[in-house]
Amino acid sequence: MGSGEGVDDIGTDLDSQGWGATRSWVEKGLSEAERIEKAARLHGGWTSEMRRLDLCGPGGRRSLVLRSFVKPFFVRHAEGLLTREATILRLLGDTDVPAASLVAVDATAQCCDHPSLLMSLLPGTVRLSDAGADARAELLARQLVRIHQLPVTAQQRPRDYQPWASPEQVTLPAATERPELWQRAVDVIRSEPPVYQGCFLHRDFHPGNVLFTGTDDDPQVSGIVDWVETSWGPADLDVAHCSTALALLHGVSAGMRFADRYVAAGGTLAEDGTAHLYWRLLDALGFAPDAEKVAVPWRELGRVDLTASVLTQRLEEYMESLFSRFA
Repeated sequence: MGSGEGVDDIGTDLDSQGWGATRSWVEKGLSEAERIEKAARLHGGWTSEMRRLDLCGPGGRRSLVLRSFVKPFFVRHAEGLLTREATILRLLGDTDVPAASLVAVDATAQCCDHPSLLMSLLPGTVRLSDAGADARAELLARQLVRIHQLPVTAQQRPRDYQPWASPEQVTLPAATERPELWQRAVDVIRSEPPVYQGCFLHRDFHPGNVLFTGTDDDPQVSGIVDWVETSWGPADLDVAHCSTALALLHGVSAGMRFADRYVAAGGTLAEDGTAHLYWRLLDALGFAPDAEKVAVPWRELGRVDLTASVLTQRLEEYMESLFSRFA
């Protein structure tokens, strides 16, 4: 998470907020003369609560980021999620991918109030506005190619990807006037997954997990965050996820262009349009019925225009465009 995110200053009295044990755990890892000067809640997350911890000591000031799982579903899965992220952050430390450095992890809340991971603070901010979206999309494509080309050994290879949609679990929007479109999309993912060449996937790569510095006309990627879902699978799946997010954020054409940007940047996707369509729809259906779970943090970061009805309409138009191009 970046230093310039929307924040709520919550001071240092974490005990009164049910974070006393977590604070003690953090402080035990600091140098004797270093202390937490201020804590601030970071906006933009959905699965976990993020806090920036500002530290001061004889060596000056620095900041860390604390990720804590508090929602019951994610607490149940925290051990796997946080252990995976810790492992990936260690791995990425030896690469040119701009990821945070791991400081400490308590994946089972043995010491903390909630399962938690402590990491370095990356520079930059999440940028979701339409202004400068094209320039950022180009950088997203190039960065994703670099992630997919990371050389990993068999021992370093993350778990195989898990689908985020299934024909039995897709929920149609209650007010949709296009049930036949949804049914057609669901029928596509009833088939067996296409054969693919696996690679290293971020698995949740989208504009909300990328930090930028610079101006809208000349942005630079300064950080990639949220590595809890890192997996091994088809490059098409990461491209699909970012494409869906771009379609929801900036309109269908933005989502449809991203795969072309990725290929132009040196990436490789399925040559068979039917296979590519499968991966794109598998991801898009994971946002059904109205993409509200991603819209909440996006609205916190200023995109108040992204109502449920707007997102449903964009999602339907996006799926229609996928069928027009790849079916």
